[in-house]
Amino acid sequence: MDKALIKKAVISAGLEASAALCRAGLMAASRGRGAIFTLHHVRPYAERLPDPNRHLEIAPEFLDAALTQLKADGYRFVALDDIPALLKEPAGGQPFAAFTLDDGYRNNAALALPVFERHAAPFTVFVCKGFSERSHGLWWETLAELVRRAEGFDYAIDGDTRSFATRTIAEKSAAFATVAASINTTDEACAIARLNALAARHGIDDIAIVDQLVMTADELRGLAAHPLASLGAHTVSHRALGLLGDEVVLSELNESAGYVDAIAGRRPATFAYPYGDGRSVTEKTIGLAEAAGLPIAVTTTAGTLTPQHRQALSSLPRISLNGFYQKTRYVSALASGIPFRLMGRSG
Repeated sequence: MDKALIKKAVISAGLEASAALCRAGLMAASRGRGAIFTLHHVRPYAERLPDPNRHLEIAPEFLDAALTQLKADGYRFVALDDIPALLKEPAGGQPFAAFTLDDGYRNNAALALPVFERHAAPFTVFVCKGFSERSHGLWWETLAELVRRAEGFDYAIDGDTRSFATRTIAEKSAAFATVAASINTTDEACAIARLNALAARHGIDDIAIVDQLVMTADELRGLAAHPLASLGAHTVSHRALGLLGDEVVLSELNESAGYVDAIAGRRPATFAYPYGDGRSVTEKTIGLAEAAGLPIAVTTTAGTLTPQHRQALSSLPRISLNGFYQKTRYVSALASGIPFRLMGRSG
């Protein structure tokens, strides 16, 4: 069986087991005080083969069902900025859920906002200046389009030019995985420049892709005026911060926060690390986020929130609403914290 299918089957089995434990009222202490959910695209699914970025989108109907389920489970919906104060509340209170959306996609305003309005749920959109200003592209979207169109291509990895056959879906998927894995383990900007040049030779315009998908400054300004919406910083270039020098990281953080300030009229207190994992979240980058005046920073490490996170506001966990697992019982299971406890995580 394909490794990706095995992984999905294992995750699904874990979620089913967690959902069963949750329904039985077991492991209630795993829930903690609340949870932060992370999303990217919210849009009706259109099949694209291969679709290596499928995990980054959910349907508006599922978002609506997820919020309905969380309400039924007793959750209150809160703004991300309020979480430091909420973590100081006495134990035993009503759990909370906050919602975040990375990268600033147009469908966040067009399709996610009406859902959040129906549930009176605040949300934060994390803005990459380079995407909104069209100076940087969404390399994972460019690469996906390349493997769909091409029947083969050459691409340099670690100075070695490799030839990829991309005639079948399996070959296309494998090529995407190999190139994607290489991009932010080296000089990410140079790797993306090589990818963009290669894509252009196949008739793909990386900036046209981001222009189609991501909100401009004016669109973000309109969204920020909504009483439920907030904007947070998400760097300029969306590069892995752990591979960059301190001055470059600080520039990315401050320029991104300044961009949000110019759009929304206030400097954000919130920040999302690009990729959200060890590529960007290190002791050094956590300290730099604090130095840049971004006291609430979120990762993509999965987990629920406990009072102990008051001492770790610059590296808060988030739970992904993933396109492969769009079942409301999974939302309850994830919010319960049971899957993470079963994986050996405390929160």
